[in-house]
Amino acid sequence: MKKASEIFGTDGREKIRMAVTEAEKSTGGEIVPVAATSSGRYDRAEDIFGFLFALLALTAGWLICRPASAAGDFGGGSMGTLLPLWAALIILLVGFSLGAALATWAPALRLPFITKAEMLAEVERGAAAAFHSFRAHGTASRVGVLIYVSLYERTARVLTDDSVAEKVAPEAWAEVVGLITEGMAKGDPAEGMASAVAKCGQILSGPFPRPTGDVDELSNELRIVD
Repeated sequence: MKKASEIFGTDGREKIRMAVTEAEKSTGGEIVPVAATSSGRYDRAEDIFGFLFALLALTAGWLICRPASAAGDFGGGSMGTLLPLWAALIILLVGFSLGAALATWAPALRLPFITKAEMLAEVERGAAAAFHSFRAHGTASRVGVLIYVSLYERTARVLTDDSVAEKVAPEAWAEVVGLITEGMAKGDPAEGMASAVAKCGQILSGPFPRPTGDVDELSNELRIVD
C-alpha cells in the first residue's frame, strides 16, 4: 500500500495549498487539511490472519508427512502422520509469525478481518488526534476546521471548533466529505481534497467572514501522517 506522502505528490500538495490560501481569503477561519496513510494498526486483524496462515501451514505439513499407506487408504483406514509434535509446534509458531508479517507488509490481507465499526472508530480517533496536534483547535478566532482523510479506510471526516459547530449544521459538511471520497474514487485524491477545501471556505464565509487585518495563523500546507 502506498503511503500518503507518495499518493499526494508535489503537484497535488501545491494544488491543495493554493486551495487553502484561496478559501481563507473569504473567511476568518483556519482550514487544516490532513492526509493519513492509515488511522489504525489493526493488530487483531493481523493476528487473525497469522493464526489462519499457521493452520494452513500445519495442514500442509500434516499432509506431506502422512505415510504413503495412509495417504492412499480411502477405505477408512489409519489417518496417521509422521509429523512429530515438536515439528507441528514449530510450524504453528513460524506460520503465525510469517502470516502476521505478511498482513503487515500487505495491508489488504488483513482487510477481511476488520469490521466497519472498528475502522470508523479508528478514523474518529485519528481525526481527533490530528485536530489537536495540528492546532486546529487553538486559533485566536476559535474558527478552526480540520479536513481529515484516511486512505486505507477510504474515509474522510471534518472536525470543527465549538464556535463553528454552533453556527454550522453538521449536515453542511456532508458535501465536503463527499467531494473527498469522489476524488478518491476517481483516482485523484488531491483534486478531491482541493475541492473539499474550496467548499469548506464557502461554508465558513457566511457565518465567519474574513475581518480586516486578519492574520493567517496556521500553515496552508497539507499535513501528512504516514
